[in-house]
Amino acid sequence: MAETETAPGYEQARDELIEVVRKLEAGGTSLEDSLALWERGEELATVCRRWLEGARARLDSALAARDGEAEGVGDGPRE
Repeated sequence: MAETETAPGYEQARDELIEVVRKLEAGGTSLEDSLALWERGEELATVCRRWLEGARARLDSALAARDGEAEGVGDGPRE
């Protein structure tokens, strides 16, 4: 995907990837078209993976922040 293009959202990329897989599984396309579909599928899989990795990082950060706050609960001033 060119850097000037805006990457699709997760759901959009996932839905397009599902359609690419369906077309490849159905067969009946030329080798050139099959390769183009496969390349697009790889791009979409990368987009999905990045979205999921970003979501995981945000979740891990939120959990770490919550756990850090929980550790401080009940602690009085330290000297």
